Amino acid sequence: MSKLRMKKIELIAMLTDSKKIIELLQRRGVVEICSNNDEELMDTNVTAVIGEFEKFRSTAAQALEILESYAPEKASLADMLEGRREVETDTFGKEAMKLEKVMNASNDIIRCSRLIADADSSVSQLNLKIDTLQQWSGLDVPMNFKGTATTSAFIGTVPFPTNTEDMEAQLPEGCSAEVISLSKEQTDLFILCRKETAEEAENSLRKLAFIPLSENDRRTPSEVIKDCRMEIAKLEEEKKQAAEHIKKLAEHRDKLKFTIDYLQMRKDKYEALSNLGFTESTFILTGFIPEKYCEKLKKELTSKYTVSVTYTDPAEDEDVPVLLENGRFSEPVEGITKMYAMPSKADVDPTPVMSFFYYLFFGMMLSDAGYGLVMTIGTAIALKKFKLEDSMRKTLTMFRNCGISTIFWGALFGSWFGDIVQVTAREFFGKEIGSIALWFEPMTNPVKLLLFSYGLGILHLFLGVAVAFKMSWDKGDKLGAIFDALPVYLIVIGVAPVGVSMFTDVDPTLKQIGLYVMLAGIIILVLTAGRTSKSIFGKFFGGLYALYNTATGYLGDILSYSRLLALGLATGSIASVINLMGTMPENKIVKLILFIIVCIIGHTANLAINLLGAYVHTDRLQFVELFSKFYTGGGREFEPLTVNTKYIKFKEEKSHE
Repeated sequence: MSKLRMKKIELIAMLTDSKKIIELLQRRGVVEICSNNDEELMDTNVTAVIGEFEKFRSTAAQALEILESYAPEKASLADMLEGRREVETDTFGKEAMKLEKVMNASNDIIRCSRLIADADSSVSQLNLKIDTLQQWSGLDVPMNFKGTATTSAFIGTVPFPTNTEDMEAQLPEGCSAEVISLSKEQTDLFILCRKETAEEAENSLRKLAFIPLSENDRRTPSEVIKDCRMEIAKLEEEKKQAAEHIKKLAEHRDKLKFTIDYLQMRKDKYEALSNLGFTESTFILTGFIPEKYCEKLKKELTSKYTVSVTYTDPAEDEDVPVLLENGRFSEPVEGITKMYAMPSKADVDPTPVMSFFYYLFFGMMLSDAGYGLVMTIGTAIALKKFKLEDSMRKTLTMFRNCGISTIFWGALFGSWFGDIVQVTAREFFGKEIGSIALWFEPMTNPVKLLLFSYGLGILHLFLGVAVAFKMSWDKGDKLGAIFDALPVYLIVIGVAPVGVSMFTDVDPTLKQIGLYVMLAGIIILVLTAGRTSKSIFGKFFGGLYALYNTATGYLGDILSYSRLLALGLATGSIASVINLMGTMPENKIVKLILFIIVCIIGHTANLAINLLGAYVHTDRLQFVELFSKFYTGGGREFEPLTVNTKYIKFKEEKSHE
């Protein structure tokens, strides 16, 4: 299984059936519609309709977002895993009839939200006013008081601390001053003087940088503060009522979700209609469809509508989309391939190529059977119990397979939550238990694991070279396939005994054979790598350059696999430290309680951290080391007209079945 073979579809049907046919194709999700490029056919302008659907959808989405902030939906982990709500096709039609009622509720929610936002703004302004007037609360005359028939009053602030006596000394005779409030930076004053000295007093105050009170209100500051607080209380009550009304409208939550998806589907449908070509009585649709769905779709369409459906092979220069389909073992890691790049026309699907090594490397990096057991049981329960979305199902299946691999490697290395078996036996039962590894313990023999990691790395790289060999062979370049692959195999295999001898003893005869094999590979590479050049010097120096690239490139690639050792040791050593921390107290009861707590918290954190590390570095080994040997990427993913919904799905929707 790999890339599905694509066909070009051309569909001609009656204009009156256009919307129904598009809706059927949308539910089946197997046709990618192409834009009409035939100038002889008419287009339809549905921009205004699409704009209306988007406007209503945005309104409903905004209302749902507001609803979630005031009345959050209580969703358990199980609810999150369940994914979209299933609806029957006939139920979908009935719910669509309630659109006007739901939009009214949406507008009501948005109105209440705006009322609350406006009230918040007003409350902020009122609180600011209260804070400003608080220092004037001792003033018992209206803030706009200017005096009586025989007196003039000045209410304001000077930018320095002062007292009544000092202030009156700087004013004309007959003026009295009252300090309303005092701070290190300023003094708030009420000054009263006779009418005939008012001008002189004003000039004196100007010299003192006197700033009149800006408020022009008939009320006293205390009265204004009181009224502001009453207004705030009123606004808070309005906010409370609006919030309560929003919470009551939470009964429309499911209908809002349905409406958002319904309007998205309608928008997508009309966007699809804009890609069609029209005559006076018919419409023409062109696009791409996987070959495996051709006959079934044609049979369904012809049984329901007056329609002509023809399938042809795409032209060589057409931008054909890519759809991957793999078996149960490889399918879960399709997302890893897509994360890197979809395969181009010339590429094979790398998913089945990398899947075995992906699970293998992941397990080696995590390498604790206890952690693998937790992963396997947790994902298996989720896969069995919940109706998962396709993407979530693939992800959990991938981690389940990785968990099984982790159990395998953890058992070989004797790591079950680190050394928890030995620690428990020693600390709580007074018995010493030796190694429980089925193979060996990496902590006591890291060199062995390092060499084994390099060996797996070489096999992994050889797999990539083998795929490149097959691709060239299938294209007819058989000689090129041999000359590109054989020297690499010979050089790497020949160098391997010499490299191993740096860490352990190697039979001299084996080393000697390795040198001869390496030399043969070098000669073949130098003589053939520059074969595309026309000059003899170009061929020779091209061969030398290829030798340099091969030597440095493959050396760096092989060394990259030391991360299998590094991450495996990190998981085991941290787990052992966690176990040690839990057994520090002398008292056995305290030790047991602490041991349980530390193990639960510590191993959970260790699993989370090293799970992420294993995922990232396993991806890197595929992307950098394996894919670089044969994979180009750059393909375009198949994007069919489908039910692109977030909250609901049709019960008949079965992954294109």
